[in-house]
Amino acid sequence: MVTPAIETIVKMLEYQPEEIQSQAVEHLQMWLAELDDEARWDEGFARSQKGLYKTAQEARKQIAEGKAEPMDFDRL
Repeated sequence: MVTPAIETIVKMLEYQPEEIQSQAVEHLQMWLAELDDEARWDEGFARSQKGLYKTAQEARKQIAEGKAEPMDFDRL
């Protein structure tokens, strides 16, 4: 589906030299790929929230029961 916004961009690019058109397309492709990556990350993060919440609850329970030890960052 071609929207009026896309038509406007195409018209603007038609009057540019081929090199500029190629650069514009390359930038748009990279930008769209970044948007796709960001959307996938957001979806994965949203799916992980329930598991993270459950893990945090378990950690709090272990701390309350005295079963947890402070993190020794020197051992990492």
